[in-house]
Amino acid sequence: MDHNLRYLAEEVAENHAAGLVSRREALRHMGVLGLSAAAATSILAACGGDDDADDVGAQPAPTDGPVTTATGPTTTTAPVPVQDVTYPGRDITLMGVFAPAASARGAVLVVHENRGITEFVRAFTGRLAASGYTALAVDLLSAQGGTATFTDPAQLQNALQTNATERSTDDMKSTLEELGRRAPNQKLGAVGFCFGGNMVWQLLNAGEPPALAAAAPFYGSPQNPDFTRSKAAVLAVYAENDARVNASRETAKSGLDQARLTSEIKTYPGVGHAFMNTTGNNYNEAQANAAYNDLLNWFGRHLR
Repeated sequence: MDHNLRYLAEEVAENHAAGLVSRREALRHMGVLGLSAAAATSILAACGGDDDADDVGAQPAPTDGPVTTATGPTTTTAPVPVQDVTYPGRDITLMGVFAPAASARGAVLVVHENRGITEFVRAFTGRLAASGYTALAVDLLSAQGGTATFTDPAQLQNALQTNATERSTDDMKSTLEELGRRAPNQKLGAVGFCFGGNMVWQLLNAGEPPALAAAAPFYGSPQNPDFTRSKAAVLAVYAENDARVNASRETAKSGLDQARLTSEIKTYPGVGHAFMNTTGNNYNEAQANAAYNDLLNWFGRHLR
C-alpha cells in the first residue's frame, strides 16, 4: 500500500478508535480513499478501533485534529495578516496563503495537514511572519481548485493522496521558487504538520533544486529515505504519545545520519499527535510553545 495512503487511512482509524467517527463513517472514508473493505477492516483493527459495533452516536470529524474550542497559543507579537495569493506552478496556477515579515531573516514554506488550508495554517503562517520569517503556505489541492472546493473530508484526502503521488513535490518546489521571488536573498526553509510532515520528508527525498537550508517535519513519517541530495538542516519533531508515527523515528534518524545532514530528533513529552494544532483536541499550549521556540531557534541558526 502506498505510504501516504496508509498514513491517511490510519488517521481515520485512530479517530474511530478515539470515538470521533463511527465505524460506518470510517469505512466509508477509507473506501473513498480506495481501500477494500478487507484492508480497511484490517487497519481499523491494527489501530485498536474495530469492534464491529456501528457506534451510531459518534459524529464524523476531520482527522489531524478535530475541531474543539481550544484557544490559540500565547504570543507577545500579533500575527501578520495573511493574504490569499496565486502564483505559477509547473503546469497550473497554485494557490496559497502569504505573510511577509517586516524585516525578514529567512523565508519558509508551510505545508498543511490532511485538511488543506485551515485556520490553523493561516494563523501559523502569520505567526511565522511576525517572528521574522516571510511565509507562504501552499494549497496542495490547487489542482482541484483549492481546499474550499471540498465539503467531504474523505474526497479532500483522496485528492491529497493522488496529488502526493503525482504532483505535490513539484508544487512545493514551485512554492519555494515563488518564495525566492517574494523574499530575494533569503535562505529557504520548510515546515509541515502531520500529512504535511510527510510532504516535507518527501521534499527532502527529492533533493535540490531549489536549495533548502532548513526543514522541520512535525510528526510525519518518511518512506525509504534517501536525503543524500539535500543539504538542509533538519529538526524532526515527534510527540511522546504518538506511537504510530514514532515507529518511523529510527528510519528517519537512519536516513538523516546516512546523508550526514545536520539534524536533531526531538520528542515532546506528554503529548499526542497534532499537539501543535490550536484547533485540535490534542493541542497542548505549553509543549506547542516550546516546539515553536525550538523551531525559531532552528531557523535562526540555519536560515541566517
